Amino acid sequence: MIPVWFEITSFVVLGAILVGDLVLAYMRPHIPSIRESAIWVSIYVVLALIFAGLLFLLGDTTQAGEFLAGWLTEYSLSIDNLFVFVIIMANFSVPKKYQQEILMVGIILALIFRGIFILLGAALIENFSWIFYIFGAFLVYTAYTQAFGKDHSAEGESRIIAFLRKRIAITDTFDGNRIRTVVDGKKIFTPILIVFIAIGSTDLLFALDSIPAIFGITQDPFLVFTANIFALMGLRQLYFLLGDLVDKLIYLKYGIAFILGFIGVKLVFHALHENELPFINGGEHVEWAPDIGTGLSLGVIVVSMAVATIASLIKMKRDPDLPNPSELHLGSTKDPAEEASTPKAADTPVDKSAEH
Repeated sequence: MIPVWFEITSFVVLGAILVGDLVLAYMRPHIPSIRESAIWVSIYVVLALIFAGLLFLLGDTTQAGEFLAGWLTEYSLSIDNLFVFVIIMANFSVPKKYQQEILMVGIILALIFRGIFILLGAALIENFSWIFYIFGAFLVYTAYTQAFGKDHSAEGESRIIAFLRKRIAITDTFDGNRIRTVVDGKKIFTPILIVFIAIGSTDLLFALDSIPAIFGITQDPFLVFTANIFALMGLRQLYFLLGDLVDKLIYLKYGIAFILGFIGVKLVFHALHENELPFINGGEHVEWAPDIGTGLSLGVIVVSMAVATIASLIKMKRDPDLPNPSELHLGSTKDPAEEASTPKAADTPVDKSAEH
């Protein structure tokens, strides 16, 4: 049993680290070097491993193992989320100097959405054991669409952007890191508003995937919360560390899909063990369903990500001309011909008649 004082202390310390990271990104808008990013990512990874060690000392092996498996699962999904962030930033030509602040907003939004879904998921699990059937089926479906389905996010984002531009005055250029600027004496929004909305909607979709996945590993709300927080810590630095490499890890989505599918099947087996539905085995527990332990789950997660990453690196070495995020136009609302004749948002100054 994890002591209450440790849970409270953990949330206070983690909250302080996140706030400090947010303040640092706001006070020092710059492009982190690879060395700086690598150091910070390493620090956050070491902190997660230390936390797992403390769980082992204060709790037991099972809780430490569940945290590690949950953290690695959420970390892999966060990297997938990071890939979309790369595309969004490149798509809207967000100046790199201000990408840190935007990323921190995206991370805070991700924490908020995941926190809401964790509370909802915990309440559903507490009252309806059959919810594991739905979680499992959802993850298996998500795994299939991740690996073989067509991504409709680009079309959805374009519709949202077109809807906003028709109803809200938005400039085609950035004005530093401001959300609103002054043009011809009128206050109007800058493209950062659209970037925030695109990132927020992405966070919401990824939260729908990540929460059933983590509940497939542990139902302890404390471990679920902390695994998500540690997975999102350092994501800003990881963005600058990996850069365009994220887009070239072409087999990463298959590794993540395999993990989601595996956890989905595990959830279905767990639901069969806890079965109370009268139309399945007469409402009795299904004894033949295998019980997949934390150790096996942790091994599958590590091996899946390692194989996907190594295979991607081998492919990248053999084919260095893989696509770059800047070549993808997921958020664009213009025709290619129009884009060719229109200056990039980051390169054109805002025509302002008044300072603000």
